Amino acid sequence: MTWLMYLALGAFAGTLAGLFGVGGGLIIVPVLIISFKLQGIGGDLVTHMAVGTSLATIMFTSLSAIHTHHGRKAIDWRLAALLSVGIVVGAWMGGYTADKLSGPLLQRLIGLFAWLMAAQMLFGLAPSGGAKLPGKPVQVAVGGVIGWASGIFGIGGGSLTVPFLSWCSVPMQRAVAVSSVCGFPIALVGALSYVVHGMAHQGLPAEAWGYVYLPAMLGISLASMPFARFGAILAHKLSAPVLKRAFAVFLLLVGAKFLFFPG
Repeated sequence: MTWLMYLALGAFAGTLAGLFGVGGGLIIVPVLIISFKLQGIGGDLVTHMAVGTSLATIMFTSLSAIHTHHGRKAIDWRLAALLSVGIVVGAWMGGYTADKLSGPLLQRLIGLFAWLMAAQMLFGLAPSGGAKLPGKPVQVAVGGVIGWASGIFGIGGGSLTVPFLSWCSVPMQRAVAVSSVCGFPIALVGALSYVVHGMAHQGLPAEAWGYVYLPAMLGISLASMPFARFGAILAHKLSAPVLKRAFAVFLLLVGAKFLFFPG
């Protein structure tokens, strides 16, 4: 039954990620927190486990996205490499930072981020563009910030990378493709950071590597990849504005729960 539940969560997260065009982390983290609590898994570290496990699943789904964009020759590998240099450091530090935070505080930060993403969807907030890509050191530094924030929130970074590149006048298709590449080092290094920093804590389940819970990682990963493609197909048949508003409401509810009723 536990495996079926994680497969169902992966199918749900993958479908919604494909529908709404966002990384599955915004869906996986809150649902895993609730799921782990119902199962009595993780204790006071349930939020850390949800974030670490989410990053581990994104590691697999990002490979599928990279393959698709590479096949269309849409990836600027030089730009992706520069951002990834900073991302590697930032994602590791994100795991380190989260390890130092209490579960309730980490939930409040995730709730605040969910509200910011909801506001962006409801009001169509987006950078106007017109700027140029900064020099290499700044690109690396921006990658570090993106990796750090993504490591804390358990996301693939697309909601941060794409707006930055759009503001720098990078065409949207190229921005999304670069973001998909950056999602892999975020997830890989971020997950490794959660594994290493979680090893020092007692009371974690036997099936966990640090803060990464293996049954959930495998079940979600197996189902999320094919269902993400299903969600993308479904998105073309439904109203995009209605879908965005519906997901924004979901994020508002998740944010309210974590901001005002953490723990």
